[in-house]
Amino acid sequence: MKELSAERRALLAAVLSLLVIIAWSYFYKSPQAQKPPARAPSQTASPSVGQSAGTAAPPSGVSGAGQALAASAAPPPAVAKYATEEKTIIVESGLYRVEMSNRGAVVRSWQLKRYKDDAKPPRTLDLVHPDAARQLGGWPLSLALEDAQLELAANQALFEVTPSGTTLEAPEEVRFEWSDAHLQVSKHLKFDRGYVVEIDTSVLLDGKPLAHSVAWRGGFGDTTVYMPAENVQVFLSAGGKLEQLPHKKLNLASEPAQRQRQAGPFDYAGIEDHYFAAAFSPRAGSLALTYWKLERDVQQDGKPAKEPVAEMAVGSNTPGPLALRLYVGPKDLDELKRLNPPLTDLIQFGWLEFIAAPLFYLLEWLHRYVPNYGWAIILMTVLLNTLLFPLKVKSWRSMQRMQKVAPEVKVIQERYKKYSMRDPRKQQMNQEVMAVYSREGINPMGGCLPMLLQMPIWFGLYRMLNVTIELRHAPWIGWIRDLSAKDPYYILPVLMTVTMYLMQKMTPATATDPAQQRMMNLMPLFFGVLFFSMSSGLVLYIFTSNLVGMAQQWYLNRTAPGLKPSAGKIVKKN
Repeated sequence: MKELSAERRALLAAVLSLLVIIAWSYFYKSPQAQKPPARAPSQTASPSVGQSAGTAAPPSGVSGAGQALAASAAPPPAVAKYATEEKTIIVESGLYRVEMSNRGAVVRSWQLKRYKDDAKPPRTLDLVHPDAARQLGGWPLSLALEDAQLELAANQALFEVTPSGTTLEAPEEVRFEWSDAHLQVSKHLKFDRGYVVEIDTSVLLDGKPLAHSVAWRGGFGDTTVYMPAENVQVFLSAGGKLEQLPHKKLNLASEPAQRQRQAGPFDYAGIEDHYFAAAFSPRAGSLALTYWKLERDVQQDGKPAKEPVAEMAVGSNTPGPLALRLYVGPKDLDELKRLNPPLTDLIQFGWLEFIAAPLFYLLEWLHRYVPNYGWAIILMTVLLNTLLFPLKVKSWRSMQRMQKVAPEVKVIQERYKKYSMRDPRKQQMNQEVMAVYSREGINPMGGCLPMLLQMPIWFGLYRMLNVTIELRHAPWIGWIRDLSAKDPYYILPVLMTVTMYLMQKMTPATATDPAQQRMMNLMPLFFGVLFFSMSSGLVLYIFTSNLVGMAQQWYLNRTAPGLKPSAGKIVKKN
């Protein structure tokens, strides 16, 4: 083969090199310029949250077409939205006055216009505790998140508010919006003229929904009552069963991870004291509950102390927006019945509900015709004693028969008094006494029947006065300005004790043992001490019951002379 000349070899190398370059250009495209990641947002307008980041400058040497292509491929950045100064928004109706701040989109005051606190002089009741909220750093309707830093950012941010007015009249809608181009939060509150607020919230992190809860923090209820923290508890209702959690059942939690959580679903959940409640219920989806407690510094008897503060939050079990209904108001039976779902279980009469509830309905029926609850209690007392009068007559007849056989019983007791209580012969004495009662057709407990029937009524009325708001701050006459509170001058307890003693003197004595008789004589004093600090409504009931009982006893003693007790003599056997 003829060897190629140097010129031909050079030409062939050039052609081959050109072919290689063309082939490389065809099969391998040159890479397009990529936009670098955006820088972290800078801290400017809103404390603890960032302002939106500007678009990062492209590297030098990248063409304008390359920049446009890169921008179309990347997701659009979130737009920063925040206010530059703190603002107060007030929403009012005939029932409430709610004061909110755009810092955190939280509630700073929730006043119920128809109710007063226990301060001297009384003020419009505010269910928010500003001192506790400031000290603990949490307010009602703040957000609860699993990440403590995100929670702090959302609750300290300055939200934009719509509408722009500062004082609004219900019905009204208030929208709070905030974003730092990384975290986005919105709260939409719809107030009606009643005690219900509809709440819609959304939290996004880098455009993705974030699980969150709406909280009631910083305490709840009337702080002017005695030991207010002991009256506050978290509650939840599932399947018609209400569970109440006092602060002793709550974990002390300084971090979100320490909070207790129940996944639900629940019909409703919230926080309450004796007479008022804040109850959250889901408008869509299911409801999960988180609850915990904190401790704040207080002064008790001039000494520093710690006071527990119960807090709670409701949310969903999955990331996404929340749609809630919030009732903030009195535990008034008529109000609670109208809600969806009804919240009537919040009025807890306890194990005596079968007595306390009918008493309450009877008292409410009487109050329709007698606008003063004190006089309604008096009428209820007269009515109940009239209904029990046939049993009292039966009891009185039993006591008369017991008094007639008292001398015979006394003889039996004298015969066995030398024996100690542990001696088996004491049992023989009891058998002989019961034989006498059986022969005469006497029920030994018959004389106690009216008292046994009255005792459950007393306890039922006591429970009713403690849980029904209708009698809170309800006056009677003169010095009795609150039937649910004790008599400030203790006049009613003294009158109750005196009338109880007089009624006892009018009633035939059945006790034959001197020690037993002395104990019976001390019973009025015992009850006087027991009810000395009880609610004046309860003491008024017992006092009126004593007066009615005295009138009934006078009638029996006067109209049934044939049943008057015989004197009888004690016969002693040696």
